[in-house]
Amino acid sequence: MNMDAADHAACDHQNERKSHHSEEVKKNLTTRLNRIEGQIRGIKGLIEKDTYCDDVITQISATQSALNSVAKLLLEGHLKSCIVERIQEGDDKVLDEFLTTVQKLMKK
Repeated sequence: MNMDAADHAACDHQNERKSHHSEEVKKNLTTRLNRIEGQIRGIKGLIEKDTYCDDVITQISATQSALNSVAKLLLEGHLKSCIVERIQEGDDKVLDEFLTTVQKLMKK
């Protein structure tokens, strides 16, 4: 599911560093995070049951992919709304912030 400007309302610059997602986007992200939470519990259970390491690593990889998917959705919405808005307001420093965020995501 892609987020566009309609799905992701503008960042609230008055109350610094706060974002307002639509109810649909929040529900989507929460559902994904709940699944990821379940995957983490499952991985813990696999380790407790001495499951073959390769199988555990496969589950960890799937969980990392799911987290990356959540991050991509958030990043897309952030870029299309908050970043664009702040640039239109003349705040070019937001580009450095955005690049730092992308670098953090790429480290993983």
